Amino acid sequence: MTSRVKDLSRRDALTLLAAATAGAACSKAAPEPSGTRSESAPAIDAAIEPLRPPPWKTIDPFLFCVHHDDAYPPGNAELGPRASLLGRSLGSDFAGKDGWRMYHGRIVPGFPQHPHRGFETVTVVRRGLLDHSDSLGATARYGQGDVQWLTAGRGILHAEMFPLLKEQADNPLELFQIWLNLPATRKMVEPHFTMLWSPTVPRIEREDDQGRRTTIALHAGAFEDVRPPAPPPRSYAAMEESDLAIWTLVMQAGARLRLPAARPGTLRTLYFFRGRSLIVGGHSLASRHQITVKDGTAALELINGDSDAEILLLQGRPIGEPIVKHGPFVMNTREEIERAYADYRSTQFGGWPWDRSDPVHPRGEGRFARHADGKLEMPPV
Repeated sequence: MTSRVKDLSRRDALTLLAAATAGAACSKAAPEPSGTRSESAPAIDAAIEPLRPPPWKTIDPFLFCVHHDDAYPPGNAELGPRASLLGRSLGSDFAGKDGWRMYHGRIVPGFPQHPHRGFETVTVVRRGLLDHSDSLGATARYGQGDVQWLTAGRGILHAEMFPLLKEQADNPLELFQIWLNLPATRKMVEPHFTMLWSPTVPRIEREDDQGRRTTIALHAGAFEDVRPPAPPPRSYAAMEESDLAIWTLVMQAGARLRLPAARPGTLRTLYFFRGRSLIVGGHSLASRHQITVKDGTAALELINGDSDAEILLLQGRPIGEPIVKHGPFVMNTREEIERAYADYRSTQFGGWPWDRSDPVHPRGEGRFARHADGKLEMPPV
């Protein structure tokens, strides 16, 4: 059972992607080398490094961050790809053949049932759809800008499948999945998920003096006086002292933006994943680099280069506790990890109530969430 759990670990499997995508992941370098100082402003204290193939490097309180970007073809009757699967390592397809991956799926792309304990997953689906099913009996279909925030707590099994609903057109999928740690006092809380439907996610537009626009989507954390919907009640983000933020930014060519200061002790990492060049706090970044700002108390000036840019920002105060990770479990001690595996072997975290490990919802089903208590939730119009 332990080896099977390890096979289904997104973290373990994604390491296989590094060698296969190293060339494809890097876009053309910007005119300025990364890590150099811009003369337009004094440089802040920061650490800069290349944006490696996923998973991207994270710092406490974040554990993991992956950017899935797949150009799926039209779908077939089973909601899988209407294309040959020959030449793919089905069950662990991370190579990116033809611009898309089956991941752990064999019929439908995605991640069949797998367990989690001790942390949270935040899944931001920018394009396409994701079908969720879990061991509590809950289900959902979400995407097109929606966010699911799942506090795994003491343990949950879930499946994350990518149904290809369009039969006569391509089915592009783009999402971020972020793992957020829980403090020791919350690692064994009841599992719970919250939906942040796209119409409820604030999207702020700011124009600089030249009329160049930046759009900021607030998935967590306030920007000035604008707040997104609340995270799950036992989330680390629900603790006022966390100062947690998850934002995605789209900047027009040449746009400037000043991010407000964070609190003392807060760390900010910006992942510059699309664009040519960007200045962050006086440092010039080439395309596909990340920068971690060590002093959150300073306002942060962003100056985009000569093409549109996209940035993911992760911000938070470190939890500052020991972290012991193994596969899909994140606890504070080795003994707690061993207990997590023992509990999973004996209880299956409530068991799997579905008739297949990779369930998907009917083609004609729209976006919805049915919670463990039977409550049906629909996205607002």
